[in-house]
Amino acid sequence: MVYAIVKAGGRQEKVAVGDVVVVDRLKGDAGSTVQLPALLLVDGEKVTSDAAALAGVTVTAEIVRDEKGPKIDILKYKNKTGYRKRMGHRQKLTRLKVTGIQ
Repeated sequence: MVYAIVKAGGRQEKVAVGDVVVVDRLKGDAGSTVQLPALLLVDGEKVTSDAAALAGVTVTAEIVRDEKGPKIDILKYKNKTGYRKRMGHRQKLTRLKVTGIQ
């Protein structure tokens, strides 16, 4: 089994060919391909973590679609002053399908 640890959006993801992962928003349209930098490569029993060897490794993925994460509610409150502040946040995400590890 071949899989790689890639860096995407400030986080590390374990991916194999055919996997679908959700990462922070990437530039590009649906159907376009992106290259992800590999930090570790596992090919059966052989583990590659050397930076010079990983420079030749390319992990390609296809952008499936852009989406938004779940709504996060933020409420700030201070007692006896009448201070209440309500905010919300939805993270922008991109769904990727890994097409190749070479």
